[in-house]
Amino acid sequence: MCVISEEAINQFEVLMEQVDEVLKTTFQNVHQGCPRDVYLRFLTAREGNVANAHKMLVDSLTWRVQNEIDDILAKPILPTELCRAIRDSQLIGMPGYTREGLPIFAFGAGLSTFDKASVHYYVQSHIQINEYRDRVVMPAASKKYGKHISKSVKVLDMTGLKLSALNQIKLLTIISSIDDLNYPEKVVAYYIVNAPYIFSACWKVVKPLLQERTRKKVQVLSGCGQDDLLKIMDYSSLPHFCRREGSGSSKYSGSLNENCYSLDHPFHQQLYDYIKQQALIRRPVRPVKQGSVHVDFPDAVTEGTEFVQTLASEFQKFEKQNGLAQSLDDLNINDHRS
Repeated sequence: MCVISEEAINQFEVLMEQVDEVLKTTFQNVHQGCPRDVYLRFLTAREGNVANAHKMLVDSLTWRVQNEIDDILAKPILPTELCRAIRDSQLIGMPGYTREGLPIFAFGAGLSTFDKASVHYYVQSHIQINEYRDRVVMPAASKKYGKHISKSVKVLDMTGLKLSALNQIKLLTIISSIDDLNYPEKVVAYYIVNAPYIFSACWKVVKPLLQERTRKKVQVLSGCGQDDLLKIMDYSSLPHFCRREGSGSSKYSGSLNENCYSLDHPFHQQLYDYIKQQALIRRPVRPVKQGSVHVDFPDAVTEGTEFVQTLASEFQKFEKQNGLAQSLDDLNINDHRS
C-alpha cells in the first residue's frame, strides 16, 4: 500500500501554484476548499509519484476546461421523458449514507440496458451525478457530520447479469476511463451483491489482475448483502435490492420513493431540480437548449478499462465453454436415444 509523504504533498502544491489561472479556477470546483484531499487522491492513483500525479491532475483540469465540465450542472437533459428513460436504463441512485456519513451509491450493473439514448446522454448523466456528488452532496454531508467527507461507497447489484451485457462494453469502458482519470480514489469500498454464478466464475480470474489497493476495496457479499451492509449503514439507507432475500431483486421493487433508481426518488428529484435551477440562473434570457453534451472520451488504458475488458473476455470464454458443454450433452442424449 502506497504511503503518501508530507514532502510529496508539499511538492505537488508548489507545482499546482504554477499552473495558469484558467486551470486554477476549475481546480476550485474540484477541491471544494480542500486541495490537500485532491493531492492525496491523485498521488495515490499514481503510486506516490509527484510528477505523474501532477501531470494526471493537469490533464484532468484541461479536460474539464475543454469540455466545460464546470457548467455541466446547468445543462439539464430535456425533455423530462428522455431523462426518465435514461434513469430507467442507466440504473444508479443514492439511497442514503453510511453511519460515518459517506454517501452510498447503488448501481444496477446487471439490469442496466443503456438502450434509450445515445452514448453522449449516458456519459453526460454519469458526469452530472459525479459533479453533483462532489459539489453538493459531499459538502452538505461534511457540514452535517462535522468532518470532511470526500469519498463514497458503491453497492453493485448483479441481478440479471447476462452475456448480453457485453454489448455495452464500449460505453462501460468510456465511463470507467472518465472516472479513473478525472475522479480517482473517490470510492472506499465496492460491495457486490446478488452475484450469479457467471460473475463469480469470472471474478476468480479477474481479481488477481487488479492493483492491490483496488482489490482490497472489492467485497463480494453473500446473497443480497443485507446482513453485511447493515454493519455500516442503517436499514433506511439500504438500496431497495438489498431489502429482501430471494431469487433476485427487481429494479422496480417497492414504491417509487424506495426505488433509488427512479427519477421520482428524492435524490434524483433534487438533482434534476438543481440542474434546472442552475440552467435558469446562468441563462435567464435564452431558453435552455435540448440535446446532449458532447464530452471528449479518453482513449488511455486505465485500470478500470482493463477490468471491464478482461471481465468481458472471461464472459466470452465462459460462453464458449458452456456452449461446448451443452453441445456434448446434446450429443450424449442423442446417442442414448439412438
